[in-house]
Amino acid sequence: MGYVAVTGGQTAIEHAEKLVKAYRLKGSEQSLDVDDIRQQMRLLIDKVMGEGGLYSPDYAAIALKQSEGDPAEAAFLLRAYRSTLPRNHYSLTVEPSEMRVIRRISSSFKDIPGGQVLGPTYDYTHRLLNFDMRNQKESFTDFLKELDLEGMDETGPQTFQKVTDLLREQNLLGNTQASETEPFDITREKLTFPTTRSARLQMLTRGETGTMTALAYSSMRGYGVVHPTIGELRVGYTEVYLPYPFSDQADDDSIYIGEMLLTEVETINSFTQNKQGEVEFELGYGLTFGQNEAKAIAMAILERSLETEGSTPTQDEEFVLLHIDSVEANGFVSHLKLPHYITFQSMLDRIRQTKQSDKKPSPSTAANPVRFSHS
Repeated sequence: MGYVAVTGGQTAIEHAEKLVKAYRLKGSEQSLDVDDIRQQMRLLIDKVMGEGGLYSPDYAAIALKQSEGDPAEAAFLLRAYRSTLPRNHYSLTVEPSEMRVIRRISSSFKDIPGGQVLGPTYDYTHRLLNFDMRNQKESFTDFLKELDLEGMDETGPQTFQKVTDLLREQNLLGNTQASETEPFDITREKLTFPTTRSARLQMLTRGETGTMTALAYSSMRGYGVVHPTIGELRVGYTEVYLPYPFSDQADDDSIYIGEMLLTEVETINSFTQNKQGEVEFELGYGLTFGQNEAKAIAMAILERSLETEGSTPTQDEEFVLLHIDSVEANGFVSHLKLPHYITFQSMLDRIRQTKQSDKKPSPSTAANPVRFSHS
């Protein structure tokens, strides 16, 4: 902490920390319950988990309570905690095509296998402030029992064929072959440019939602080359497996450890001609923790943009990837609040010296003063 060096700095810092807690609690009848934050602020929880790079709704709720609802600070707390955890296992590759879907739409095809599933979303409602929520007294238990979410899940299919598979079957979709090379690990390896596609996807998936949305918007407005349609957007729960630790590498044994809520987006972009002379659509891909649809769409746009050569800002790999990280961006901007006394004093001395030198007459002027005659 930079202020420790200031006289009395340590004591001031301790009191500043106490004031944070006091300002968070003053005027409240009770402290917010972490379980309520996790359950009722689910979109914010999903955003923080994605930017923090750690899938843990419980810890994300704690981080949000501690940071007074500041998403950037909460992501910072979550990322810092993540860095202390040992990495004991690597999971098998998750299969979003097998996810237990709660929402699934396509803006490219009207009729898709299994139909459009609107799911939980604000997309089709008016954005009107609901003042009833201020004094809401309804019974949550009765409401949920009436809706019967578990019963609804049992009545229809939970997994669906991917929409983009329809194009793949007709050889109309390019860049569909997955690479078998070892993925780049941005948490353990030094990032250099140009980087690999796996590194780009990792940085995009934990990028700051607002920044990524703004950059994707700029590309769609003309400061880039990508303006796609959504082949498929799906939100659902995907099972996670670990390889059995004592099995042979050729063995397919695995251990189920749980499931994660994910948002996957595949966008269909303008077509191009491949090396074999065939015309194909280009695919953009986005995958995020939780239900974070705007970020997943923005990720798909930026991923496709970075795969396309050009001179626009969203095609500049270094510009995009180094400026979408919320932790680094907020840290660098916030560091300006720390003491810069020596830096500023140096600037102040230089400008004072410049002003003093400007006031001094030049040697030639001093030796030969100009005289004026009066008529």
